[in-house]
Amino acid sequence: MFKSYFKIAWRNLWKNRIYSFLNVFGLALGITCAGLIFLWDESELTFDHFNLKKDKLYRLEVNMPFNEGVFTMSSTPRPMAAAIKAEIPGIVNAARYSDQEERLLFSLDNTSLYAAGRYTDASLFSMFTFTFLQGNVSNPFPQLYSLVITQHTAKKFFGTNKNVLGKTIRIDNEQNYVITGVVEDMPENSSIQFEWLAPYDILTTKRPEDLDEWGSYGPLTYIELDKKASFAVVNNQLKQFIQRKAPTEKSETFLFPMKQWRLYDGFANGKPTGEGRIVQVRMLSMIAWIILLIACINFMNLATAQSEKRAKEVGVRKVLGSGKKRLMAQFICEAFMVTTVAAILAVSFMYISLPAFNAIMQKNLMLNLMSSDHFIFLLTVTGICGLVAGSYPSLYLSSFNPLAVLKGFKIKTKGAAFIRKGLVIIQFAVSIIFTISTIVVYTQIQHIKKRALGFNKSNLIEIDPQHNISTIFPLIKEDLLLTGLVENAALTGHVTLYGGDTDDRFRWAGKPEDQKISVAQRHISPEFISTSGMKILEGRDFGETASTESNNVIINKSMANLMDKQGAVGKIIQSPRGNPDGVFTNMTVIGVVDNFVYGNIYDQAGPMILFCKAPEYHSFIYARIKKEVDIRQALSKIEYVMKKNNPAYPIAFRFVDDQFNQLFKNETLTGKVSTVFAVLAILISCLGLFGLSAYMAERKAKEIGIRKVLGASVARIVLLLSINFLQLVGIACLIGFPFSWWIMHDWLQNYSYRIDIGWWVFLVAGIAALLIALITISFQSIKAAIVTPAKSLRSE
Repeated sequence: MFKSYFKIAWRNLWKNRIYSFLNVFGLALGITCAGLIFLWDESELTFDHFNLKKDKLYRLEVNMPFNEGVFTMSSTPRPMAAAIKAEIPGIVNAARYSDQEERLLFSLDNTSLYAAGRYTDASLFSMFTFTFLQGNVSNPFPQLYSLVITQHTAKKFFGTNKNVLGKTIRIDNEQNYVITGVVEDMPENSSIQFEWLAPYDILTTKRPEDLDEWGSYGPLTYIELDKKASFAVVNNQLKQFIQRKAPTEKSETFLFPMKQWRLYDGFANGKPTGEGRIVQVRMLSMIAWIILLIACINFMNLATAQSEKRAKEVGVRKVLGSGKKRLMAQFICEAFMVTTVAAILAVSFMYISLPAFNAIMQKNLMLNLMSSDHFIFLLTVTGICGLVAGSYPSLYLSSFNPLAVLKGFKIKTKGAAFIRKGLVIIQFAVSIIFTISTIVVYTQIQHIKKRALGFNKSNLIEIDPQHNISTIFPLIKEDLLLTGLVENAALTGHVTLYGGDTDDRFRWAGKPEDQKISVAQRHISPEFISTSGMKILEGRDFGETASTESNNVIINKSMANLMDKQGAVGKIIQSPRGNPDGVFTNMTVIGVVDNFVYGNIYDQAGPMILFCKAPEYHSFIYARIKKEVDIRQALSKIEYVMKKNNPAYPIAFRFVDDQFNQLFKNETLTGKVSTVFAVLAILISCLGLFGLSAYMAERKAKEIGIRKVLGASVARIVLLLSINFLQLVGIACLIGFPFSWWIMHDWLQNYSYRIDIGWWVFLVAGIAALLIALITISFQSIKAAIVTPAKSLRSE
């Protein structure tokens, strides 16, 4: 029986090769899209799953109350890990992990390379799953200046030399470290990524006062709970732990499970929102199913459109004893045959498109059909597509009345035609939603990129000298200016767009004592404001030397509005920075700069204080290249100056423009994904429309011939064949417009600085949909309209 079904299915597919190709190609595109998206979903949903203790591992989160609300962060006091392990039952292990990745210079013989890593406690290695290729997991740091490196790092420095234990490597041209372990490279879907790890005690030896400082927040703290420990009990004991150690602190801590780190890291006012990366996972999963549905709609439309060709076959089979169930089984079998061929083709498409998809998604995904998960997924998707695509055609075709069909009565297809039209409307409505979403996302990104930043990012270079530059900056600045290509140079403690380093202890006249306002601060050199292109609104800039400005500050407009909207220059700010607890320094406001964007680029700038500090407080050099000069020539000169004055450290620099664009990573990804799938949705919809227009032209061949004999022009006939389809696209626009407005309006609420969705977006999307549909239909319409009437009327 199944052999018979297969033969009949093959004959029908071969007989209608154009329709078969459209079905197979459309379904293959749909399965390819779904397959690629689900590969990405898999990597996200299995994040950190390789850790054997994943169900017992947690990260400490801290809720910091401010007047604006509660801010949740992962930084904890440095003595936290040791204290909670010693005092709270149920905590088996705790480890500090430095909150900032450090990029240090590694020197070996004549080779100097940068490598990024962190400082941590040895207990981390027994908590997380590390595969040691060399060394001992139970004693990874046998001495203070120990170093555990990854397999990739070992190859980078030692090449094919396999045994590297005990080898010495110099870091930052200051200290020798001994390699005490080599671990396998961490999986791509791991929260912890590094090239090297060193003992956290190295940092505490540099700052021993931090060991007992509960008011200063730094490292991440990871915790392992005992199997029998109660999560609720331990969490409750942690809540007020910092306050018990430091009564002046108001922060509260809680456990955040490893299973939620990647997907559910959204917090609002101190409480988890249930959002985060999972929003993208859900969005892309929904897109995958929608693309598959559009492809299945094509199959249903084209299968029912050919109903008249299959009518006599169905009639004969029913007369010969085939029941409705057997006929349905036959048509379902045909659908499964088409989807199987489409799935095989889709696998080829996936292998071809994976490199481009990985580039867009910034992943390294791999399709492995030898993996049971991947193979079962492909079978499942193929089965679902076969069932969905073949369900309606099988029900419709198997319901024909055999007597009516064999007597030559015309089949009533109004119901089927109505459903076909509805499916075409759904296809194009979805395509229009994708198109509008793409336009809105792109417009929002451009809107943010063009907003007034409060400084000039063009031709501004950030240079990381990688070590203390207090003694060499005056020489570097002099040499840079002597090139004639650099306008100015300055120092800063943080990159311009950095959002951290805040304090709520600043005081000023009129501020209520119980009010906690988070104020950001920057350490800058006197030249920084002019170099960065910030605008002084009130007062003056810093003078030529930092020593004369040690008790003066410049604030931004937001800070000035908090202090006194009538004028903040000359006012006093009491600063706790750099002083023992309880001691404040009076700082005079000498100037107000316009608000500039930092931290959250989608939000309004918060209050900020700029301190003028000596070079030893700074980490970065900013250089402004002159407008009229050649950038490559300027970079070459800057590189020469840095090598001359800082020969032990390879130059590391980047344009602030590039740094700014990196902040749109998620939005750019959303825009690219929307664009790709909008194009694919439209393409699949057009495949179906192409097939339906071909079918319509075939059905109306004789009518067209008669009309031409009676004098109808080609244009008139093309309009006749196109108008019905264009009406359907018009209805799709009316349905797609409100849905797309609702979806994108909701998406835009995530941004304080956002666009309004203008009417032109819908006009562009609607015209584009109508033009695409018209172009698709026109090929078949014109082809039918120019046929000689004698050919189409020959059988009459």
